[in-house]
Amino acid sequence: MSAKKRPPLLPPPALPRVGVETHAHLDDGRFQQDLEQTLARAAAAGVACLGQVFLSPDAWEAGRERFPSAPGRPEVFFLLGIHPAEAHTFPPDVLDRIRTIFVSGPQASRLRAVGEIGLDYHWKGCPVPVQKDFFRRQLRLARDLGLPAVIHCREAEMDALALLLAEGFAGRPLLWHCFGGDRDLALRIVEAGWHLSIPGTVTYPANEALRGAVAAVPEDRLLVETDCPYLAPHPLRGQRNEPAFLGYTIAAMAKARGTDPASLWAACGENARRFFRLGRPDSSNSRLKML
Repeated sequence: MSAKKRPPLLPPPALPRVGVETHAHLDDGRFQQDLEQTLARAAAAGVACLGQVFLSPDAWEAGRERFPSAPGRPEVFFLLGIHPAEAHTFPPDVLDRIRTIFVSGPQASRLRAVGEIGLDYHWKGCPVPVQKDFFRRQLRLARDLGLPAVIHCREAEMDALALLLAEGFAGRPLLWHCFGGDRDLALRIVEAGWHLSIPGTVTYPANEALRGAVAAVPEDRLLVETDCPYLAPHPLRGQRNEPAFLGYTIAAMAKARGTDPASLWAACGENARRFFRLGRPDSSNSRLKML
């Protein structure tokens, strides 16, 4: 029997350079050899600005100099926090070190959110009490600094919601990163005054629940991300993900909402600029000036 032929890959829609990739891990070793090319492809695909996430102070110190402003690449802003699945590997005073970085560290002005932080019950290595302690303390850090919080939540939705409400985060700037839930959870997040960032999983053929959630969320609460190198969209699933693939994600989101991909791309970009307090595209050079 001959091997089944794969259908040809359709290119993502052509998008204007006004989009914001809100969550990328470009310090991952899988980008070590082609970071410059990855950023150039992102810019060519319509990404004007990109959020690079550092998951420890050491990662921040090792990686922050790799993202200088330059023509032909997105403007990069930073997020910094302790991931819940790794919290048990850090001493308690690591958050004092993170606070110092936000307040007076080199390039502190490029740090726009505390994240990703939260709860993860899928991976069993970190005890739940430790996760909750780090989550609370980092939420309080975000509040003290007057910065948004970007949360990671996996198989812990009810506990995360309860903790966020107990910490008084209703109505505060909070982004539910890599949202993968259904319509009901999405509307609970919106009701609390928060935003959702949609990953490439919205493109997966079986993921009707997520597309239903995307259709129900008000446009001004939607952002978009890759979470690269993870979660490449269909039809690239299984490959290393990268920001240039966001067009597939925005196309699936737009189809679910019955709208134009370019319009939704621009709207999600504007939402991200407001949320992270970023500048606007400079028409003379297609770059962002950070506020």
